[in-house]
Amino acid sequence: MGSEMCIRDRENIKHLYNPTNTLEIIKKYGFGFQKRFGQNFLIDGNVVEKIVRETGITKDDFVLEIGPGIGTMTQILCENAREVAAVEIDKNLIPILAETLAPYDNVTVINEDILKVDVRKLAEEKNGGRPIKVVANLPYYITTPIIMGLFESHVPLESITIMVQKEVAQRMQVGPGTKDYGALSLAVQFYADAQIVLKVPASCFMPRPNVDSAVIKLVRHEDAPVKVKDEQFMFRVIRAAFNQRRKTLANSLANSSELNGSGHACTREDVTTALEAMGLPAGIRGEALTLAQFGELADRLVEMH
Repeated sequence: MGSEMCIRDRENIKHLYNPTNTLEIIKKYGFGFQKRFGQNFLIDGNVVEKIVRETGITKDDFVLEIGPGIGTMTQILCENAREVAAVEIDKNLIPILAETLAPYDNVTVINEDILKVDVRKLAEEKNGGRPIKVVANLPYYITTPIIMGLFESHVPLESITIMVQKEVAQRMQVGPGTKDYGALSLAVQFYADAQIVLKVPASCFMPRPNVDSAVIKLVRHEDAPVKVKDEQFMFRVIRAAFNQRRKTLANSLANSSELNGSGHACTREDVTTALEAMGLPAGIRGEALTLAQFGELADRLVEMH
């Protein structure tokens, strides 16, 4: 589908990365920003264009956008992709999106919590089950559940390009022994190659947030860098290890609620035995283990039960 076909009314497009247009539409609908949804709208056209360019979206692509807000980036996605599905949780934004996206006939707005959307079914219906590209602007508190939900449910994904707090983006890239290393770092590195592609200062948003942001692109690995017997169990082990990160691994995993429901609950002795077999000290903490070591530890614990 060419761009001429997907824009109904080119003359009446008011691009929202123009702050005047953003203010106008917010005022028209009396929209109030919801802190609980982490609503900060982009008002820098260069940033919007750069993000869409970094996604590598072409006219062959179906794009899932999470958190379109008033449609600032959605407009540019529609002009570059074959088709866009935009999932927005805030019902107060739906009438605004109906207006700002009216010129485009290649977009569907879904008023739903992304964690409740069957993305696999959406990919099947809209893209024939082929890998999709995801674009999102996410508040901190929901970043991990959404990324993990997309990866763990094995939705056909090519890439996820997301704007998050700068510190969260950095956390996705770090390795063992750093204070930011944790379950999110390991999950991202298990499933994807992570690269920060753009830093976005707070001044590019309305209202202005207290922190700077970064855009990170996660390109899904064709094959996971670590082979494990039970992927879900490995992530339970990882989460348990970082739930109380100052504790030793043996103490964190023993009687952990994360592991109790897994069918592979383990004792302190089990963990110590596994660590020693790996040549690691019994008092080691989770933050010292690499992804490969977590995979080996999980496999050894599975074998014990």
